[in-house]
Amino acid sequence: MALLLVTTIVSCGSAKSGNEVASNSNNSNISNNSSSPTPPVATNVAATQEKIKFKTEGGTELFTMKPEADGAKLVDAKNQELARIKADKSGKIKIKNASEKVLGYVVSEQSAWKLKDANQKQDLYILRKQNDSEYKLEDGAKKAVYLIQSRNNGFEIVTPNKNLVYQVKVKNDKTSLIKAPSKTIFSTKSQLSPIAFTCFGFDVLTREQQAGLAYAVNLTGGK
Repeated sequence: MALLLVTTIVSCGSAKSGNEVASNSNNSNISNNSSSPTPPVATNVAATQEKIKFKTEGGTELFTMKPEADGAKLVDAKNQELARIKADKSGKIKIKNASEKVLGYVVSEQSAWKLKDANQKQDLYILRKQNDSEYKLEDGAKKAVYLIQSRNNGFEIVTPNKNLVYQVKVKNDKTSLIKAPSKTIFSTKSQLSPIAFTCFGFDVLTREQQAGLAYAVNLTGGK
């Protein structure tokens, strides 16, 4: 089972996630698309063992998620370990730093992923699936931090008062995190589901927390 869990972080999601999306330019305000967009595919299928590399627009490598026997390892551009992500048989995700200190956990529930503290007593953040095309990140008090809205070519991360923070765009098999209005922060050509990639746009989380949450979301196909 543990081996099955680790393979999903490098899942080769449906080709539709990269090939059926269209480029969609956007200004600092979110787009007013009156039609219901088709959400990007976030389904896990057969996986291959591959690294998930995150690079700048110029091709500089920033960090990488490497598959492990029971999870994944997050390393920086110099291959220095930042965190280890361990998945147990129940699907609970443990996040540890390079010194083996537990940083927190991610617990998956029906249509929700809870980021807990190291003692598993406090919910720090909760990512909730609202419907087929929207998600919401809440803090421990269940107050909305970000709204995640599906677009034909990816997702938009907006504040509760509708200010655009990031776009996640999928084009030509590359998924990019774009700071409004048009600055690419980093991208990956690895087959990580778009909604899992979106977790790296949650600035309120540490990089280790982002990686752990992305792993958990990808593990469940964003459902």
